[in-house]
Amino acid sequence: MSDDMADWLHELPVIWMTVVIFAGTYAMAAAIYGIVVGLAAGERARAFKAVSPGMLPPLGIMFGLFVAFVAAQVWGDSDRAMAAVTREASALRAVVLLAASFPGEQERELRALVRRHIDEAVTHEWPAMGRHQVTLTMAPPTLVEALRLALALKPASDGQVIAQRELVASLEAALEARRQRIIISQSGVNWVKWTGLLVQAACTLIAITMVHCENRRRPSRYGSSRQVSAFVWCSSRPTPARSPGISPSGPTPCGKSSHSSPPTDGPARPGLVPVIARQIRT
Repeated sequence: MSDDMADWLHELPVIWMTVVIFAGTYAMAAAIYGIVVGLAAGERARAFKAVSPGMLPPLGIMFGLFVAFVAAQVWGDSDRAMAAVTREASALRAVVLLAASFPGEQERELRALVRRHIDEAVTHEWPAMGRHQVTLTMAPPTLVEALRLALALKPASDGQVIAQRELVASLEAALEARRQRIIISQSGVNWVKWTGLLVQAACTLIAITMVHCENRRRPSRYGSSRQVSAFVWCSSRPTPARSPGISPSGPTPCGKSSHSSPPTDGPARPGLVPVIARQIRT
């Protein structure tokens, strides 16, 4: 999958992403089914029939394991990215709170630098991370400037000394959290895993189609729907009573001639249902 196609797919809404993925999956299944059924003729049909249905459960289990391994990596990266973003936000919040220990111009500058860093991360850095265009060599100028300003502070009391130390530690924590989220943004499911997953899916679909390739040509065990309807109708309809000496002409509703059996008085003949059943099966 190319980077442009992956970016296009990831930027879709969840509903349309689901539609595209399901459409691609069913298109692949239909193509494999058409190819295998088209090839299932003559000697190849007997060879396809020789594929044991017992192969399907192991293939399905292997495909499920592939999906589970890929999903575990994606979920792990997502959790680590969320933790990094949370640490960065907590560190920036601590910087804003500690800046109040230095009222005046220094506090306003620190707040402005933190605000600029957040705006830059949301509007520029985050989309660039999605395109894998952010590297560790690109230092955030706002955090660097805030760290320089924090180191240049001149505390006038013991409380400001502690606040300066915590301020520098919070800025360093924000820089470390940013580095972590950039590293996580560079990770992903490589082409080897995608290839193995797709090949395993194709092999599973091919095996399923080979096992069931004759079902399309094989007639129904119970006959066509018209035969089944005739069987049900005839088996549930009683034979009309006939008066002695009167031989009605023409076929009965079930297709049997009226003079093919001796006249009876009462409901249906008991031997009619097995006869129709044998006709349907043949």
